[in-house]
Amino acid sequence: MRIIGGTHRSVALTPVGKGDEAGHLRPTTDRIRESLFNVLAGGRFGDPVEGARVLDLFAGTGALGLEALSRGAAQVCFIEKGRAGYKLLSKNIAKLRAGEVTNALTWDATRLPANPYKPFNLVFLDPPYGKDLGSAALKCAKAQGWISDDALIVWEEESPQSAPDGFAVLDHKKYGATHITFLETA
Repeated sequence: MRIIGGTHRSVALTPVGKGDEAGHLRPTTDRIRESLFNVLAGGRFGDPVEGARVLDLFAGTGALGLEALSRGAAQVCFIEKGRAGYKLLSKNIAKLRAGEVTNALTWDATRLPANPYKPFNLVFLDPPYGKDLGSAALKCAKAQGWISDDALIVWEEESPQSAPDGFAVLDHKKYGATHITFLETA
């Protein structure tokens, strides 16, 4: 795994190794990240990355949020409960020397407290597949003030996702067995 574009292009991220099967650690592949960020840069959604305040829920290694940071995001807040994922995430933040523009929190994305920061306008959501955690995390993040009213949400899952209450589907893309649903707040 590596950063695909931007100021940290080609920087190798910490290898996952055996990962964390119990924690369902499944990093987004380089190919899917490249395709995803090409869609984001394509103009359909404006320029959602440049200057963005990014929330990376179920962050795992942090590859999505760190890719956004490399491509011009201003701030990234990572939420990762798993020990193996959080350890890899911390190493990757250090590797990119991004500690001053990131926050890494070991919280449950489905049980977030009230947001202590300014709301985020770009949200990456990559929950463990088959656990039905994505809707719960989005609802909680919105209710607790983590998501701005003009946010773009990028939800990665194993099947297409319908919008939970308070959100609307903008688009859907399929990359092999991975489905990406783009949402906005409603």
